[in-house]
Amino acid sequence: MAEIRLPKVEQGQTKIRNVPIAVTPEGFWCCPSPVGFQKTLKSQKPLNKPKPSSPPPQVTAHKKQIPVTEKKPMTTPIKPTATYGDQRTFTPVNHGISAPVVPERVLRPKVEHVPRNVAIEYGEPGTSDMKVILLGKQGFCVKLSVHKKVLMEHSCFFTDKLSGQEPGLSCLEIDDCEDVESYVETVGLMYCKEMKQRLIKQSVSRVLRILKVAELLGFNSCIQSCLEYLEAVPWVGEEEEDKVVSSVLRLQGEGIGVTPVLKRISSNVTNPPNDTISHIMELVLKSNEERGRREMKSVVLKLLRENNSLPSYGGPADVCNETVYTLSRSCLDSLLSLFKQAVELEPSDKSMDRREPVVKQIALEADNLSWLLEILADRQSADEFALMWASQQELATLHSKLPIVSRHHVSCITARLFVGIGKGELLPAKDTRQLLLQTWLQPLINDYNWLQHGCRSFDRKVVEEGIGRTILTLPLEDQQSILLTWLGSFLKAGDNCPNLQRAFEVWWRRTFIRPYSDAQGHVPQSDSSMASKQQD
Repeated sequence: MAEIRLPKVEQGQTKIRNVPIAVTPEGFWCCPSPVGFQKTLKSQKPLNKPKPSSPPPQVTAHKKQIPVTEKKPMTTPIKPTATYGDQRTFTPVNHGISAPVVPERVLRPKVEHVPRNVAIEYGEPGTSDMKVILLGKQGFCVKLSVHKKVLMEHSCFFTDKLSGQEPGLSCLEIDDCEDVESYVETVGLMYCKEMKQRLIKQSVSRVLRILKVAELLGFNSCIQSCLEYLEAVPWVGEEEEDKVVSSVLRLQGEGIGVTPVLKRISSNVTNPPNDTISHIMELVLKSNEERGRREMKSVVLKLLRENNSLPSYGGPADVCNETVYTLSRSCLDSLLSLFKQAVELEPSDKSMDRREPVVKQIALEADNLSWLLEILADRQSADEFALMWASQQELATLHSKLPIVSRHHVSCITARLFVGIGKGELLPAKDTRQLLLQTWLQPLINDYNWLQHGCRSFDRKVVEEGIGRTILTLPLEDQQSILLTWLGSFLKAGDNCPNLQRAFEVWWRRTFIRPYSDAQGHVPQSDSSMASKQQD
């Protein structure tokens, strides 16, 4: 077995280094990383660097002669053994003794070639009966003084390695240790009666490292303690949760029971109930608390967008679309009923006690429909909604009979549909687009001034671009009819009407310029053909 061999100290060379040992309040030994060792060596370099003797003084007219004082040898005290509790003793290994400074300059070896060795003793000092040598990266080495009986009682790995050894052999070497610190901590847990108390204040990432080493060593009681810890401790952040799940699934593949931990992220039911999403949406739609409803609408919309990004999101998407359309029909029926109630109220009746609840419910149902439309638009499934809305002629008729302060929320739904069509988010049929413009464009124009000044989320340029593009998807005759009607309204209302000049210019070029341009494109060809005939 390989033992740690220390290089001899050449005469005239000072090699003094105390290995830094850190003990956490929880009793775990923190193995310094190689970078930490390098920093330690660099910090000690000025103390150990030999200084050349002073040059002979030169007598000049401007400088006085300075006598050379005799320097004493520099020494560095060796730190005593660090002890924590009664379980283990930590002994720094020093690789040299102090030496007097010699006048000749001696080249120091590079930091990466200096051995980095640490000796650790478990249990009562002087009672260990074997050595375990951990060889890490970049020559980092830890020598553990342990008890063979303890290792064989707790670890299948050590049982297999030590059971076949001869009685005289008392040293075991483990090469290529990726995480020496976790090895040291895991071996230390073999001497603990209450592992849960040792793990309770540790971070999740640290326990996962211990769990990995315990798995390699076959330390079953430690594995169980780590799983109990992971089952109870909160997982902070998605990244930490992914690390825990991947580690636990790896153990599950090896036949280790990890069900309690995985129950946090999975259910025994293969497919969640189809009415779960419907129930959540109903709770949000029926909420009368404005802030909570607004925040949860944003949260549910964000989570549904994450579901849309999944490549295998097929069956549940259809179920969700059916749920959204069912809720949309219910909201439309409720909105129509509220419009009828508002119209039935006599104009002379200005009592806020009767009107205010109806107006609030109209705003609520309109906002609910806008939210459901946003969900469908994100899922590219809003074509049917456009048809449903375009078919609400009765609602559009009642719209003109209500004060603008009570009805303008409905026009936000119309504006969102035009924006969606203009951006290609929904592709309804030609008859649906035409019916949508015929039914709801004029009510939108009537509410346009209020929408600009009364709705924070209303973007005039985006809405105008959406309306114009929707009009330009129709046949040229229908474009002309709608744009001429708009022109009359725009010349009367000005800024209080949507500005569709871009769409008007496109229609104008299509109607008055393009036919003649196409015709002129054929004239030269006909002229040249006629000229060739005359030459013949």
